[in-house]
Amino acid sequence: MKLPKILTIIAFFGSAMAWSQEPVWDANKVKLTHERLADGVYAVYSKDAKTLEAKGAPVATSGGIVVGDNAMVIIDTMLNKRLNKQLQDIANKQGGKHQIYAINTSYHGDHSYGNMYLPQGSVIIQHENTKQYVDKHFKKDTEFMMYNFGKGRGIEQIKPTTGDILVQQGGQITLDIGGKQLQVVDFGFAQTGGDLFVWEPNSKVMWTGNAIVAVKPALPWLLDGHLLQTLDTFKRLYQFLPADARIVPGHGSVMGKEDLRWHIDYLEAVKREVGKAIKDGLSLEETVKRVQLQEFSGYALFGWVHPALNIPAAYNDLKATK
Repeated sequence: MKLPKILTIIAFFGSAMAWSQEPVWDANKVKLTHERLADGVYAVYSKDAKTLEAKGAPVATSGGIVVGDNAMVIIDTMLNKRLNKQLQDIANKQGGKHQIYAINTSYHGDHSYGNMYLPQGSVIIQHENTKQYVDKHFKKDTEFMMYNFGKGRGIEQIKPTTGDILVQQGGQITLDIGGKQLQVVDFGFAQTGGDLFVWEPNSKVMWTGNAIVAVKPALPWLLDGHLLQTLDTFKRLYQFLPADARIVPGHGSVMGKEDLRWHIDYLEAVKREVGKAIKDGLSLEETVKRVQLQEFSGYALFGWVHPALNIPAAYNDLKATK
């Protein structure tokens, strides 16, 4: 499966960051907290997540910890040593000295760079496409992350540390940690060519990584242009989840199943309106001007994500299907 073209993404992010001259969140300042969702099941997210979400502002990386009788799972290892230490400190308080499995929901550095700081003997689980991406593009990826998160945030020290267990395209594995069995699933293309979702069935908790960025008004990011595949994946995810499921997104606090409707409804609206523009013979530039969708505009990054990323991605994807 095609993976993102890093230099193109850098160009997109350059326009996103121009208004602030600073990272949307600072990895040298973020403080992590945790929320108990069930016995041995925890969401981990920034202490200011709920405050920022209420403003539609970007939030730092989220993750999770699941403690079984025989092992402990860390979901997403964070951007740098500082954040990874906070994550491990939380994990150690909950799980003691267990065998550690670490799952990366994608190759993105804020979800995987902390791999190198895991205790010796830890087992890393990734999608096969994530390992392939890191093997081929690590240098460019760190340059991209420093461009957007700033130098001096510990990214300079990161060394590539990839998976010991790889999930194949469209596959899944079941991880038995004693008293709990986690399902690590590729539901389909969501934001990258290597998205993994982590499901703990007893507590009905799903970790989505960046596929679901955060609760409303945050929007999906079509970084690699796959509107139709991403929409299909979101619908499959929605159908899979029971009504009382809880979701830990890639950058925020805990959501409910029905919170997914906002993300699905947005992509459906993009598909519908961009499809009409194409049918009317509009160019990409004309389509961007026409398809405003102001009803979805509460997200602080809307002015970049929607017109500069998602509309062009949708336009190209839909044109390619004609």
